[in-house]
Amino acid sequence: MRLHRNLVVAVIKVLHGTFNQNLYADKTIEKILKSDQRWGSRDRGFIAETSYDIIRWKRLYTEISQTKSPFKNSELWKVFSVWAVLNGIQLPNWKEFENTPTRRIKGKFDCLMKIRKFRESVPDWLDKIGSEELGENIWTRELSALNNQAEVIIRVNSLKTNINDLIVELQKENIQVEKIKGFPEALKLTERKNLFKTHAFQNGFFELQDASSQLVAPFLKVKKGMKICDVCAGSGGKSLHLSAITENKGKIIAMDIFKSKLFELKKRAKRNNAFNIETRVIENNKSIKRLYGKIDRLLIDSPCTGLGVLRRNPDSKWKLSQSFLDKIRDTQQEILKKYSPMIKQNGKIVYATCSILPSENELQIKRFLQTHEGKKFKIEDEKKISPAESGFDGFYMVRLSIK
Repeated sequence: MRLHRNLVVAVIKVLHGTFNQNLYADKTIEKILKSDQRWGSRDRGFIAETSYDIIRWKRLYTEISQTKSPFKNSELWKVFSVWAVLNGIQLPNWKEFENTPTRRIKGKFDCLMKIRKFRESVPDWLDKIGSEELGENIWTRELSALNNQAEVIIRVNSLKTNINDLIVELQKENIQVEKIKGFPEALKLTERKNLFKTHAFQNGFFELQDASSQLVAPFLKVKKGMKICDVCAGSGGKSLHLSAITENKGKIIAMDIFKSKLFELKKRAKRNNAFNIETRVIENNKSIKRLYGKIDRLLIDSPCTGLGVLRRNPDSKWKLSQSFLDKIRDTQQEILKKYSPMIKQNGKIVYATCSILPSENELQIKRFLQTHEGKKFKIEDEKKISPAESGFDGFYMVRLSIK
């Protein structure tokens, strides 16, 4: 591979925004890619994939290059040189790469690969928590799986098309996909492409959604005509799936504290022909209490650390902290207690996270069932999705019903 200076400079800018300014990697990459319309798909792919790769292995590469935050521009070039050397790429004769210690880089890499926190590139506190909660062997396997690049998986929107017709539509746009066994609405891209510009996406024939995430809405066991509430709806991926499952029959109340996310959901719902979704901004407890005893199915897609989706959000492990984990556990419990009274006598709740930590999942539910609000519920079913075993995102979901 031959390195082109303008592309490497773009990667350095992404690293600066992500490492020094604490910006989200995807937004930073998107902004950089828009800055030069002359870049073709291969150039854009190099910038995005190289940036994500370096962000994913940040701890390993910075340890090898002996660089620390805040990173000077010269230090970011050192980090990039480590990436290039370890990927077998010949460094051009640029001043930024002068005196790069190629042999020392490879030697230090071999030593650090024997230590998990460097080999899998995670902060000390996270490595400690993961090994304590999951055990050394399971944590090691999960970490390794979470450092693989995520595949691009889409969900067919059954309100507008079916899986076989969508395959044909995508083939017309030179996008090849394959079905995934056990996931009736999922398709996996065989080659990474920009899907957002396709006619199939603009016509609402599909949504991007990992296979694990596609299991959550069906797990709620909804029926047409039910009153369903998605209380942490965000931009509405699972609300849209619920709308498709119910064939627009019944009512889905999508709630969130962020008005901007619900605005995005409205746009997505229009594109999807999902007409039974009503968005409501949570401004105070009154909007919650009005629904007490009135909901057939309640989805709590809870805020969490997101450790199960590190494959697609590698920068999040550098933004997380022990204090955030402690805070989010309390938030999860508060949400369970605050929203569970919405359920009717014969209703059901699904609590789900994209985390693999028991303290956010099964231990959180055990704690809830011992509270005043939770003691009337029982576990009906539970599902854990391991990235190491499935190859997909890590997820946890549990369905509760009234005793």
